[in-house]
Amino acid sequence: MQTWHTITDLRHALHLERQQGRQIAIVPTMGNLHPGHLRLVERAREIADIVVTTIFVNPLQFSGAEDLDTYPRTLEADTRQLQALGCHHVFAPSVKEMYPHGMQRHAIVSVPGISERHCGASRPGHFDGVATVVSKLFNIVQPDQAVFGRKDYQQLLVIRKVIEDLAFPIELHGVATERDAQGLALSSRNGYLDAAETALARALHSTLHATAQRIQAGERNYPALEADASAHYRALGIRPDYFHICHAATLEPATSQDRELVILTAAFVGDTRLIDNLELDVVL
Repeated sequence: MQTWHTITDLRHALHLERQQGRQIAIVPTMGNLHPGHLRLVERAREIADIVVTTIFVNPLQFSGAEDLDTYPRTLEADTRQLQALGCHHVFAPSVKEMYPHGMQRHAIVSVPGISERHCGASRPGHFDGVATVVSKLFNIVQPDQAVFGRKDYQQLLVIRKVIEDLAFPIELHGVATERDAQGLALSSRNGYLDAAETALARALHSTLHATAQRIQAGERNYPALEADASAHYRALGIRPDYFHICHAATLEPATSQDRELVILTAAFVGDTRLIDNLELDVVL
């Protein structure tokens, strides 16, 4: 496995891979890898000859009040795990390498509509930062396949729109969320939680499932279900950001006639903001 820190060096290495006719998959990450990330790499190995994992804490997708400075950076441990999995190339650029003229002067990729609700409303500019850095990584790596997790469901749809609208010749793969034995979605931010907060955070998953069961039992007053879920969070000591029942393809508020749904949630457990979701097909 090779680790590269400059665009020029990575491009040269991948040019040699393409000369051998090898298919390339990209797994974009911000590092601090956990088993959920590693499953993405495993999936990439299943669908391509060469796996490129990128590790870059992208400041463009953080607001001033968020945890950019304290976000865990564990490159040495990450590369050990990736090498054990058989990853072929790691791209770990500096901020200067990615934004040589500064972020204020960098072109921005914006995805209107689907990026404006939910996390987009709570974190203004976040998805512009995501779409911009992923577009740049796509141009640098020029992969045949791209692998993302379904835990960041809204992000997955934003990336799908980027690929479609900008005509990237890339096949997108969404991998199911990895969870602990009690259902907590694996996340780099789980490391901020103490033991009591970790136990409390599992309520996100259980609340999603309880709401889905009520929908499958025939309840269709989605605003009332959303309000009940948020009230349940508050009763437990969790501060809800949002709890939304949506059309799975558009992320618009679901109607009683929609069959393919996704329930999206974000909430603060202590000072840590966590996200989760649940996809379901409704029997009308």
